[in-house]
Amino acid sequence: MADITIVEIAKRCGVGVSTVSRAINDHSDINPETKKRILEVIKETGYVPNNSARNLKRTDAKCIAVLVKGITNPFFTPMIQIAEQEAENRKYALVLRHVEAYEDELDVALELEKEKRLRGIIFMGGSSRHSSSKIKQLNVPVVFATIGSEVSEKLSKKEYSTVSVDDLLESRKMTEYLIGLGHKKIAILSEGSDKPSIVKLRLEGYLEALKENGLEINENLIRLVDKRIYSMENGYQTTKALIESGEEFSALYCISDVLAVGALRAFADAGIRVPEDVSVAGFDGQDISRFCVPRLTTVRQPLEEISKATMKLLFDIIDGESGHRHITFPGELIEGESTRRRS
Repeated sequence: MADITIVEIAKRCGVGVSTVSRAINDHSDINPETKKRILEVIKETGYVPNNSARNLKRTDAKCIAVLVKGITNPFFTPMIQIAEQEAENRKYALVLRHVEAYEDELDVALELEKEKRLRGIIFMGGSSRHSSSKIKQLNVPVVFATIGSEVSEKLSKKEYSTVSVDDLLESRKMTEYLIGLGHKKIAILSEGSDKPSIVKLRLEGYLEALKENGLEINENLIRLVDKRIYSMENGYQTTKALIESGEEFSALYCISDVLAVGALRAFADAGIRVPEDVSVAGFDGQDISRFCVPRLTTVRQPLEEISKATMKLLFDIIDGESGHRHITFPGELIEGESTRRRS
């Protein structure tokens, strides 16, 4: 067992190498049961961590971290690919870290900073509000991508950067588009988190549009996905429950394309035609929206532009060529085949 490696430990435990590393370093951001299993395997095999290698990683002077909350959502795939390519072009190492739903991404970042000598951190997804004290504890530039422009009410905007679309505005535009098609009873698939997030911003945009157009807000048409996970399965199950509730609606707006695709299947299984019987709209403009049947009406986020701007901004700050900035890109409403004017 003398030649056993951390990779072998990870394989035996069915986890990633980074998870094994966090267990070894006694980090808090790991499931207790997972940590216990890893430590038991380490004990059984007699594995001895290579302190030299660990210390070498910590002193890597050209390394940035990308923390992704919601990595199972395909929305982030092209952003991660661009981040990896841009980092490689600059001869930087990139540490990609998946943040679990139960984890605070800033706590994860602070732990990661202890493990590696980072030059910068990018946050993708997650909450749109964070502890100002925790942000101040980070000793490197941080850029928040796709989560809104005001990350902390108590922190000067000169202390962090953001790159995103205006989620509230774009969501309001989508709701107004559906209203313009003659829909008065518009349901929405959202999530029930109490924390500020882009999802709450999109829900606020929906509510604002209804109020401004004098339409009644029916709480029974605001449907929250289970476990706050954006998946086709959750889109399907939440829409199925909406259909079975008997509530009347002529349009369904989903705050994510992934949820919308699940909704399309739920309508098909119920014998409800889209868009003849009900209109369906999404948000994000993911590739899947162009290939599902019918093609989805959605708000396209310019992911390539957002990703490249995020990476450029971070490197400009690292190189002292720029201070912190807040960049907002416009979304684009793409009319697909899933919506139609109500007759």
